[in-house]
Amino acid sequence: MSNETTRRFFIGAASAAAASRVWGANDRVNVAIVGIGGRGTNHLNVYSKLPGARVAALCDVNQAAREVAQTTLVKNTGEKAKEFEDMRETFADKGVDAVSIATPNHWHALATIWACQAGKDVYCEKPACYNIHEGQMMMKVAAETKRMVQVGSQHRSTPFKMKGIAALQGGIIGKVYEAKGLCYKRRVSIGHKADLAAPPAGVNWDLFLGPAPMRPFNELRFKYNWHWFWDTGNGDIGNQGVHEMGIARWGLGDPEWPKTAIAFGGKFGPEDDQETPNTLTANFDFGGSQMVFEVRGLLTGGEGMPPAPRAAGLNAPAINVDPASRRPALNVAVGNLFYGTEGWMSMNDAGYQVYKGESSELIEEGKSEKGQDTTRLHMENFLDAVRSRKYSDLHDGINNAFLSASMCHLANISYRTGHKLTLEAGPKFTGDPAANRLLTRDAYRKGYVV
Repeated sequence: MSNETTRRFFIGAASAAAASRVWGANDRVNVAIVGIGGRGTNHLNVYSKLPGARVAALCDVNQAAREVAQTTLVKNTGEKAKEFEDMRETFADKGVDAVSIATPNHWHALATIWACQAGKDVYCEKPACYNIHEGQMMMKVAAETKRMVQVGSQHRSTPFKMKGIAALQGGIIGKVYEAKGLCYKRRVSIGHKADLAAPPAGVNWDLFLGPAPMRPFNELRFKYNWHWFWDTGNGDIGNQGVHEMGIARWGLGDPEWPKTAIAFGGKFGPEDDQETPNTLTANFDFGGSQMVFEVRGLLTGGEGMPPAPRAAGLNAPAINVDPASRRPALNVAVGNLFYGTEGWMSMNDAGYQVYKGESSELIEEGKSEKGQDTTRLHMENFLDAVRSRKYSDLHDGINNAFLSASMCHLANISYRTGHKLTLEAGPKFTGDPAANRLLTRDAYRKGYVV
């Protein structure tokens, strides 16, 4: 199916859906989950237990993943869902109202665009987009089709973080002049793997690659480790880091494009097949305020971040402090620091603390609620907006989440070109063809053009 045929078919479906569907306050939203790996399994477990949702379809290029997901769904609900290998068939199904996308990054834009054109509302995992051009196209199509598009930045639905950011914006530490994001998360070597002559049975490798260049199947480019290759991922700044990038922007009042952006770092330590840097420092000048971001995948300390709770399902544990030596037993710290003219704030998944004055007196703190599922809260917000049809009800719709993702992309562009970026008229670099070329792909495969 060509891009134009796909577009025309889906737009027709969208018109029919828009004309016929009026949501009641208690209507269940029929959700299709696209991409059922680690994060997609989390989507499945949340939606299948939400009273306002029903898992109507499961889509994945891997037959084994679909089978495991069906078993989980039956355990949770007693019912099976329709199965699809190709997301286009999922989006064409009239029994699907909304889709929840947990594919690799390089599929986020096209999956969202096709779903919107088919009349489906979209919850898409972070980062909002694989590159800046694709994010711009996502916003354009979402606006044209009047679809709700929420990005999976669940920090925007986390009660204590909402309270802490409101305090920042209310002037609790004066004018905030710097926001810092930390992604100190230990990532062990992925090693080396040879290409295989064919993918494993049941894996549609062509569909997995989609917009990315065709390559022989390699295990390291498949499950999770696709994050560390430029064809499909954006490194840890676009993986874990995009959460803290979004929180940093939030604390600054969600500024749009910086005047300049610069990043430097490298891939240090292990000799393996990873392409993206495991160490990266970035700075963004917004004129009157700045944002600093650090990624460290090697052994490191916390630098002022209090211990965070262990996050279930993640492949990196939180900081544990040895009570005898007072040194971190495991070197991981993920969170944010905010500096104002009258004090500073520290925030991570455990809570936040506000310190003020020359003596750094603790004047306010907030803590996470035990057992609270922030992904569930964010998905409930999405479903509420699906019913209300009000884009403003979304806690992090595509228009804002695109900018948070774009900061990650600017950092990667600066790193890959090896120089500071000067932005003019938004995401364009006058007289800088190397940087402009990285705003999108050099080429898209036929049938997968964004």
